[in-house]
Amino acid sequence: MKSSIVAEGCYLDQCTIEESVVGIRTHVGPGTRIARSVLLSAATSEEETGATAIPLGIGRDAVLDRVIVDKNARIGDGVRLVNTAGIDHADGPGYHIRNGIIIVPKGAQIPAGFTL
Repeated sequence: MKSSIVAEGCYLDQCTIEESVVGIRTHVGPGTRIARSVLLSAATSEEETGATAIPLGIGRDAVLDRVIVDKNARIGDGVRLVNTAGIDHADGPGYHIRNGIIIVPKGAQIPAGFTL
C-alpha cells in the first residue's frame, strides 16, 4: 500500500495498491496491481447483487491503472484495464472511457482475461 485511502471492511489479498481510494467492503484478489484508481463500495452479500460466474470485486492477477470502478462491479481474473492505446473516448461491453479514464459502471462485469 502506498499513498492510498482504504475504507473499513475491505478484503485485500496480497495485492499492490498505489495512489488510489478503495471503498467499503471491496474485495481485491491476490497478485492484483491497482494504481491511480478509485474503487467504490461493494454490497454486503451476493444475495443483494445476484450470483454470477464472476465473483463480486476484483479477481486475481488483474492490473488497473486510472480506472473508476463503480459499486458492485465484477472484474475477472487476469483482466488488464490500463488503456495502453491512449483512447480518449469509447464505449464497450461493461466499460466506458472518458478523457482517457476507464469507467466500469455499477453492476458491470468484465470477463477473465479481458484487456483494454
